Amino acid sequence: MLVENRFASRTPYSDELRAIMSIAKAHESREWLSHWPELTREATPLLSLPGLAHTLGVARIELKDESKRASLASFKALGAPIALIRLIQRKWPEENFAAKDLFLGKHAKELHSFTVITATDGNHGRALAAAAHDIGCRCVIVLHKNVSVERERSIASHGATIVRITGNYDASVEEAANLAARNSWFVVSDTSYAGYEEIPRDVMQGYGTIPAEILEQLGAQAGDACPYTHVFLQGGVGGMAAGIASYLCELYGARRPTFIIIEPQHAYCLYQCAIAGHASNATGSVDSVMAGLACGETSPLAWRFLQSSMDFFLTIDDDEAIQAMRVLADGCDGDIPVVSGESGVAGLAGLTHLVRNPELRLKTGLGTESKVLLISTEGATAPAVYQQLVGKSAKEVLAVQVKWPT
Repeated sequence: MLVENRFASRTPYSDELRAIMSIAKAHESREWLSHWPELTREATPLLSLPGLAHTLGVARIELKDESKRASLASFKALGAPIALIRLIQRKWPEENFAAKDLFLGKHAKELHSFTVITATDGNHGRALAAAAHDIGCRCVIVLHKNVSVERERSIASHGATIVRITGNYDASVEEAANLAARNSWFVVSDTSYAGYEEIPRDVMQGYGTIPAEILEQLGAQAGDACPYTHVFLQGGVGGMAAGIASYLCELYGARRPTFIIIEPQHAYCLYQCAIAGHASNATGSVDSVMAGLACGETSPLAWRFLQSSMDFFLTIDDDEAIQAMRVLADGCDGDIPVVSGESGVAGLAGLTHLVRNPELRLKTGLGTESKVLLISTEGATAPAVYQQLVGKSAKEVLAVQVKWPT
């Protein structure tokens, strides 16, 4: 299903929004992250996929490969650590803790009893657990019934305490809030709610690293036209989309690209927002193979950025995502093979859905001159699931990738 956002506009980035998220803060976050040993200093690859572009009938497709975001293999490594750093700085302003020193564990002794908690589908929780471990504070992670054992083990490997519940993601968010209240812990969530916006804002601000890297990789200069006509973004609660769109909207204003949000067919809270005109919840089962996008409740803070910037909202089914995983793993018409997880391929699945429907292709302005940006938000963060869905292991795909001619 596709819905056009009647609230979308092409206007200069407002001072009101800039006061919440800005390019300046995104660059500060990026500099801080450069001191975290968990992450490599290099930008994640920006891959050109000319074979896929030819097959889908567009001028250019580029894919930002977040599977290379160090060992965490997900864009989430950019959000939770920044939110944790800023939380600690707000809690102890008199200490003047520097981000670099915190990431290097220089204040672990002072922070050993400080506890943070979050609910997660996997990647956000793992990023928070890894950052907490290196900083030296305690971390508790609440997992819902659909989070794989593989993802649980990867989170626990960073020393986090795991709490399992029988409900879905939204129930895990509620449980995390309850545990925090009872134990005087601090919730580090990537979704906002009434009275809770500072930390989700900081998470989203960390995601500004992605467009900053992309424009640097392209050699973009001040005053240049936007290098993309269309940008496809995963939905979820809206945080990543808001973090990336805010950066590009501030930079390009009325010349911004067309933004298209992709969500699972049964977890489409942002699609509902576009219809209602305000932050809304999904009405489906909120179950999907795209575990990282199986969210039923929109982040109201994220929606403040998405309401005017997102042009279209599209839902896709699980089979489309699985097919997109296979297309990237195989490489298309001479393209380099890419490991992209179930949620990571949502943008490609959405693009494929649109270009194969003439009416939708026309409506969204996708044509032979279109320049498309996709974000592969994760690699094989659950390797067994990846192999089952793709028919080959991530290691097999990577073995071909490393031998690919440059």
